[in-house]
Amino acid sequence: MYKHIARLWKKPKENLGGIWKQRLISWRKGGVVTRVERPTRIDRARSLGYKSKQGFVIARVRIGKGMRKKPKTGGRRPKRSGRYFSAGKSKQWIAEEKVSRRFPNLEVLNSYYVAEDGSNKWFEVILVDPANPSIKNDPEIKWVCSAKHKKRVNRGLTSAGKRSRGLRKKGKGAEKIRPSIKAKLKRGK
Repeated sequence: MYKHIARLWKKPKENLGGIWKQRLISWRKGGVVTRVERPTRIDRARSLGYKSKQGFVIARVRIGKGMRKKPKTGGRRPKRSGRYFSAGKSKQWIAEEKVSRRFPNLEVLNSYYVAEDGSNKWFEVILVDPANPSIKNDPEIKWVCSAKHKKRVNRGLTSAGKRSRGLRKKGKGAEKIRPSIKAKLKRGK
C-alpha cells in the first residue's frame, strides 16, 4: 500500500487534482503551525519513524519562500559583496525549529515536505514526547528520552539539519565539515 501512496506523491498536482487545490486554500487560511490528527503522507512519516501510538505528534508548518533579507554591512566593496546574507539553513530546518519553539516539551524526530505554492512551503514535523511512558518503554524510540538528545533540532541533529550542515558527505573533500565548520575555523586548520 505504501508503495502506491509514494507513487501518487511523485506528481501530487497531477494525481491529486482538486484535493490538492482545496488543501492549499485551507492551509493558507490556517495558522503557521498547526497540530494535525494524522500525517498527510503516511508512507513518508512511517519511513521517518512515525508510529500511530501515544507520544507521537504531527504538526504542519508554513514557511515563506524566498531569501532571508538580512542586509550586509561592513567595509566591503559593494560591487563584490552582494545585497543580502543567506540564512545558512534549509527551509526544512527552519520549519523544524519553528515547531520546536511552539511545542517546547516535545522533541523533533524528523520532518518531510508536504506542499508548496507561489509564496509558501509546508512541511510536516514528527514530534515525540520523551516523558510519555509508551515512548520510554519502546526499545526502538526510547533513545530520544536521553539527556543528550535535548533540543536536538537546535543543534542540527535532525536529518534536515545534518543535510544543511553538509554531513551527508564523507571522506575526500569533506575534511573541513566535521565536527562542525565553526570548530574547524577555531582550530585554524
